[in-house]
Amino acid sequence: MMKNPHPICDYLVPGKRVHLVGIGGVSMCPLAEVLRGQGLTVQGSDMSDSDTVKHLRSLGITISIGHNAENLGDCDFVVRTAAVHDSNPEIAGAVARGIPVYERAQAWGAIMQRYPNALCVSGTHGKTTTTSMCAHIFMAAQADPTVMLGGTLPLLHAGYRVGQGDTIILESCEYCNSFLSFFPTVAVILNVEEDHLDFFKDLRDIQHSFRSFAELVPAAGHVIVNADNTGAMDSVTDLSHPVFTFGLDHPADCTAANLQDADGAPSFDVLVHGQPYAHVALRVYGRHNVLNALAAASAAYVLGIPGSAVEEGLATFTGAGRRFEHKGVFHGAEVYDDYAHHPDELHALLTTAKTLGYQRVVVAFQPHTYTRTAKFFDQFVEELKLADVVILAEIYAAREQNDLGISSADLCRQLPGSVYCSTLDKVAEQLRSIAQPGDLILTVGAGDIYRAGETLLQEV
Repeated sequence: MMKNPHPICDYLVPGKRVHLVGIGGVSMCPLAEVLRGQGLTVQGSDMSDSDTVKHLRSLGITISIGHNAENLGDCDFVVRTAAVHDSNPEIAGAVARGIPVYERAQAWGAIMQRYPNALCVSGTHGKTTTTSMCAHIFMAAQADPTVMLGGTLPLLHAGYRVGQGDTIILESCEYCNSFLSFFPTVAVILNVEEDHLDFFKDLRDIQHSFRSFAELVPAAGHVIVNADNTGAMDSVTDLSHPVFTFGLDHPADCTAANLQDADGAPSFDVLVHGQPYAHVALRVYGRHNVLNALAAASAAYVLGIPGSAVEEGLATFTGAGRRFEHKGVFHGAEVYDDYAHHPDELHALLTTAKTLGYQRVVVAFQPHTYTRTAKFFDQFVEELKLADVVILAEIYAAREQNDLGISSADLCRQLPGSVYCSTLDKVAEQLRSIAQPGDLILTVGAGDIYRAGETLLQEV
């Protein structure tokens, strides 16, 4: 993070011109709209054109494709995503000209200080789903929240909304310690596991980051933690701030009773301190989503939202974009897409899929980043064995170079009967050749594997 002589809030005033590097990103696009709504002149750049870029252009925002120092123009300050490094020509150009450069998380942190309630949802996995559940609940309560997600929520027809209420709800990512620039009044910690080891040293380093996040909460705020997750609980050991817990397997302040399963979709009573708070009937599957719902209900409870809004909000929640998202039907096979890219997420997805009554679970998996694939190689092999058919797309590089010389072909060699495909077109071709009625086809990964399913469905 760069050192600047002035805090970013000094620049978040009407009339200032901001340049957003990576403006088409999932949290940069809403930032652009929020800043524009606050009276700033917004411009930006991105590596490629996209629907997001086209949308921002329709609002009158000037966007350059490709990164070049000349794109900065006469901007007053720059905001970048965590994936943009100091070597980026626009960042280097700003530094050379003495233009302040801030991180995306710093901008969101400054914005959230204007809200009495800042609900920040963190965790190694489950953030987007739980943040989306919170959005549904607070919308049902007519709280008119501002929302920022790392994905698309059908309720919002976007990954964000700008409300006029006193609550902002943000998905809060630990990567590069981004969430330490936030100012949460309610901090939710869903789970703490090993991940992002291209940045963190080890699990202890990750736990230290989450503890620092919890310590940001003021005395009048709330820290909400998953009692069933050892890493999360270890992160808040001896925290000076009282901790509100949720869970299923361990004693907790918020828990579920009378848990039932109707065709994979759970229903249960939410108890807070042993007293009924809400009855929830979910439309999303799996035990992990019960925990996500308990986390969202806990956040609603501590902020004074009635249980009826929890019931109404969760009853209408059918999942966030790319979280077990139904895409269509191909030759009698149901096609879904999911963002799972960590072994724990893969386990939750595939164990749930196996309970849904399909004849075969067909998984087209695209590992995300070389470091994650190498670190969790054996775990990925074990989890993929849960599927009946495995197709492996090449690793999605994201921000990395392949310095490890690793490939999805290495996974394929450890999974008898699996198929390796070097391109997404070949993945689609393979799916096309094997799809049959009764199949559940899952395209899985945090990269662009969803395109293989969409290619398949274009032929329907």
